Amino acid sequence: MRLFVALALPDSAADGLLLMQAGVPGARWSEREQLHVTLRFIGEVDGRDAYAVDDALSAISASRFTLQLKGAGEFGGKHPRALWAGVAPSDALVHLQRKIETALQRIGLEPEQRKFTPHVTLAYLKGAPRERVMDFVVQHALYAGAPFEVHEFTLYSSHLSPNGSLYVAERTYALR
Repeated sequence: MRLFVALALPDSAADGLLLMQAGVPGARWSEREQLHVTLRFIGEVDGRDAYAVDDALSAISASRFTLQLKGAGEFGGKHPRALWAGVAPSDALVHLQRKIETALQRIGLEPEQRKFTPHVTLAYLKGAPRERVMDFVVQHALYAGAPFEVHEFTLYSSHLSPNGSLYVAERTYALR
């Protein structure tokens, strides 16, 4: 199984992001079901390790918090490969992500090498003109969605298909 841990978005947050998705040739825009904030990519694991991941995540205790999507950007620099919506700074989000990272390292998973940069991927880019990408980023730089309550996080499996990745919520974990 190919797994990752993420925050699902309520429809109110996702709707604003879907309205942003236009104006960049070569963009493969994310579908509603693909919009989330990744907390930790796990990758391929066997069934035994998947149970260990579930046990580790089940033991996490953290408080509910409010989150807001804010701003836009791109990954890739001179050769943009993705567009994203940002997340307003949140100590509670960073705290939850660190708890997840620690729990997964305790069961033997390698530490995440990339710095945690909370975001929602809006599109993957292939051959998109850099000028149009930068126009998109500038146009949406001041985007600010309505704050929403985060009351759980989810373990997802990812299945590759010709139309992109399909995500299945395997289990949710309540925040107190």
